[in-house]
Amino acid sequence: MNFELPSEVRDYLSRLDRFINDTILPLQRTNDNDRFFDHRREASRTQWTNHGLPTEDWENLLSRAKQLSDRAGFYRFACPKEYGGSGNASLNLYMCAIRYHLTSHPVYGGGVSLANDLQSEHSVVGNNPFIIMIYHYGTPEQRKELIPASIRGELRATFGLTEIHHGSDATYMDTTARAITLPSGEHGYEINGNKKWQTGMHTANYCIVFARTSGKSGDAKGITAFLVPRNSPGITVASYEWTLNMPTDHATVTFQNVRVPASAILGPPDNGLAIAQTFTHENRIRQAASSCGAARYCVDRSVEYANRRKVFGKPLSANQAIQWPLVELSTQIEMLRLLILRTAVEMDQVTAQATATGKAPWIAIEKQLGHKISMCNYFANRVVCQSADRAIQVHGGDGYSRHYPFEHIWRHFRRYRITEGSEEVQIRKVAAYLFGYKTTGEKETIKGETKL
Repeated sequence: MNFELPSEVRDYLSRLDRFINDTILPLQRTNDNDRFFDHRREASRTQWTNHGLPTEDWENLLSRAKQLSDRAGFYRFACPKEYGGSGNASLNLYMCAIRYHLTSHPVYGGGVSLANDLQSEHSVVGNNPFIIMIYHYGTPEQRKELIPASIRGELRATFGLTEIHHGSDATYMDTTARAITLPSGEHGYEINGNKKWQTGMHTANYCIVFARTSGKSGDAKGITAFLVPRNSPGITVASYEWTLNMPTDHATVTFQNVRVPASAILGPPDNGLAIAQTFTHENRIRQAASSCGAARYCVDRSVEYANRRKVFGKPLSANQAIQWPLVELSTQIEMLRLLILRTAVEMDQVTAQATATGKAPWIAIEKQLGHKISMCNYFANRVVCQSADRAIQVHGGDGYSRHYPFEHIWRHFRRYRITEGSEEVQIRKVAAYLFGYKTTGEKETIKGETKL
């Protein structure tokens, strides 16, 4: 067994480092752009008197970094090959290695830099779940129109699954879509309901809205996804939710008699939840890699500080009360890193097998690896919060200040114990495999019978 990253992955990371050091970091250090990343970051990013929304200068800087990255050939790496992506057969491994590298890096790590600032889900190597959903489920017309526009940054969409009264229990959603005849005479739908935590609503020109079109509450079948233009009559932003880490772009949105044609349907009618699951596992494993890398960043910076800091005439690191918590975290981080990379490799293998047989890879990944991905994700998000908290403690008053990034890291990564599937939901999934309520795609023998 080889536990080293393949040479081609290491080469890619080296090229990425050169681009960041030659292009992105100089931009970050120009025209006082550092105000978005140093102790002034939250104030510089936030319109405190305008619903807490991001400042225009901040978002323009992120857009400029993405344009430079796209021009250099990095931004579209994870996109489908026909839209400028790499088409790499080891995409999950690459993306996990990239995410870990960007958040663990000693210069621009922690998720607080223009190269990779996760408070805004920004990275010079794009994630782009919207593109993946349109690619797999969009009509030829939708793909032709929406994917290139999304890559260029001209099209931005919210993802409307969570509601005011429903989160993890998405099959109980209140939002409905009723079939009607539009004034033009064509078949359409009228949408009524609400959505919460609609990230990016202030700049969105489309809303992906999941609504019940048939069946009853609790049924997985009967939910349809719609591509709804933001300027459709009846769409109202009720509020922007202020969060632990500001600025905010997370809106609560109401839909009152919003009418769309049948061509606005994305994917199969009554089977919209499959769309929501298309990118779930890729997102979760990449988030796990980011959290693991940020945890490593916190521990490494704490070790450096403890060696440098003198207390009572000796290095702070001489104290076991400093050493032992960092040793435990470092051990957990290293084991977690290897599990993430191994799981990513297995995801790539399952994807190749499913694609070769004409099956949807995300269904095979859910069946065979869903529990491992959940292990990686929930534990990584917990460990990064513990590591940031420990870094604050080791750094003392400096750690508590905003002159160090640890409080920002804690505030940002704390959200992932709730989003992308709460840790309780993911632990429950692992338990389902562990206790036999759900099985993998591997053969197993029970009482003399072979089952899948």
